[in-house]
This record gives sequence, structure tokens and C-alpha cells, in this order.
Amino acid sequence: MVGGMTRANARELAVHLIYSREFTGEEPEQVVATRLNKEYYPALSAENEIYSERPNSAQLKYIDTVVAGVANRVDELNDEISRYAIGWDISRISRLTRAIMQLAIFEILYVEDVPTGVAVSEAVRLAKKYDGDDTGSFVNGILGSFARAQIKEVEEA
Repeated sequence: MVGGMTRANARELAVHLIYSREFTGEEPEQVVATRLNKEYYPALSAENEIYSERPNSAQLKYIDTVVAGVANRVDELNDEISRYAIGWDISRISRLTRAIMQLAIFEILYVEDVPTGVAVSEAVRLAKKYDGDDTGSFVNGILGSFARAQIKEVEEA
């Protein structure tokens, strides 16, 4: 890919923004504007290498869409996680892992240019990166069940 941030990095950045909203309660537009501010953004690269490049306009559009989308549908997304996280109280799932799954489920349901398999595998990759292999397996199990249920609904429709 020539210049600009990859979709994988944009997705990771979106997870950070979704996660940070859990603490700040900011409006999604505000959290995106604040974190991606040209003066503030370069300072973040010390925290995480994904901040070394600014998102291009296509990735910014994606980030805006998913951060706002998750914020606006958080109850629905958490209900889906709860439905498939058999035996788990959603409050026991780390906020970051929850943000990763919220994003993946939002992508599967509402982002047409993200194939379901990509949404699931990217969520697993991020869960492993931030919370370890066991969490990756946990996320894979929940999202796999969710994705299979979506396919079944389409076939029955």
C-alpha cells in the first residue's frame, strides 16, 4: 500500500478511540477530533506505533463511521456479545476486549466493505496483541458463533 495508514491500523486506532470513550464519555465526534488533532496526534506515537502515521481521508471516514456507529449502538452490540459469551457476565470482559468485539460486530452488521472473516480475524489479532492468546481464542469463539448465526439468518430469510 502506498502511503497512508492501512485499514488494519485504522481499525486498531478505532479500537483505541472506542475504548477511550468508555472512560471519557465524550461524544464520538469529539473523541475522534481530539485524538486525531494534528498537534496532539504526533505525541501519541510514543505510546503506540500505530500513531506514527496519520490516517488518510478514506481511513478517517472509516474511523468516523465505526467510532460513531459503535457509540450509537453500544447497547445492541453488548447484547450480541452477551448472547454469545455463554457463561460470562459482560462486565467481566475487559473494556478493551469488549471494544474490539463491539467493533467487529458493528463491522459485520453495518460496514459493507468489511468481509465477516476479516472482521473476525482482525478482532482476534487485536485481542491477542493487547490481551494475550487466551483472549484471542475467547474472542474467536464469541465472534465465530455470532458470525455463524448471521449466516444462518440470511439463509433462512
